[in-house]
Amino acid sequence: MIIDKHVHTPYCPHGSTDTIEKYIKQALHLKYKEISFTEHAPLPESFTDPAPDRDSAMDWDSIPAYMEELQKIKSFYASDIKINIGLEVDYIDGYEKETREILEELGPLLDDSILSVHFLKKEELYYCLDFSEDEFERIIGVFGGLSAVYESYFSTLLTSIHSDLGPYKPKRIGHITLVEKFKKRFPHNKAIQEYTNPILDAVSLKGYELDYNGAGFVKPLCKDSYPPMSIAKEAKKRKIPLVYGSDAHTVKGLGQGYKFIDKELL
Repeated sequence: MIIDKHVHTPYCPHGSTDTIEKYIKQALHLKYKEISFTEHAPLPESFTDPAPDRDSAMDWDSIPAYMEELQKIKSFYASDIKINIGLEVDYIDGYEKETREILEELGPLLDDSILSVHFLKKEELYYCLDFSEDEFERIIGVFGGLSAVYESYFSTLLTSIHSDLGPYKPKRIGHITLVEKFKKRFPHNKAIQEYTNPILDAVSLKGYELDYNGAGFVKPLCKDSYPPMSIAKEAKKRKIPLVYGSDAHTVKGLGQGYKFIDKELL
């Protein structure tokens, strides 16, 4: 029985048009026990989406329909599967106040949530880390090398864990090695543990959970989980709860990577 707590929906601008009901029917086919829909929360209104296609998150106008549809689905399938209404919230360096306000407004409506880093800041400009391999190559140039990108990502991630985002701050940290999405094209020679150990220490100290994300396995330049199994094992040693997430953006994506992760770590 699969518990999957990181799933997207047709409300995602960079996802698919697969209906939420199709997701549920596929989840039942895969013998899911529980599912969290965690759509990308709206970005702060004063923040300009740095992704080239401006498609990182759903807009504010979609929130009422998203909540209403999920409430109906949740009730209808209550006897078949536990459905959680959630959001994946972006931590954006410099927008903590606005993010806290978003959480104060939407947090009371949620059953689940994830805090993730997708955007990096450099000299007052922002860049979308995981948009494409070509954009990642451009970011490497802007930051002055791959190591600088890694340093910026993990520094931002660490700050997100310690940030004060109010009582509705998500307690699960998303895909902590997302910076390695394109690692087969841009291999880094420094051991990833040197970056992730401080992250694990901080997560442990806060009593948070980690998203054990299977999506990297289907990314041709990654072919690994976020985080890799070795890091997941280190998390387990620290008694950090690991929660599987398919990070599906299509119905077909449900369950992705699940067969490759170590189930004993869940």
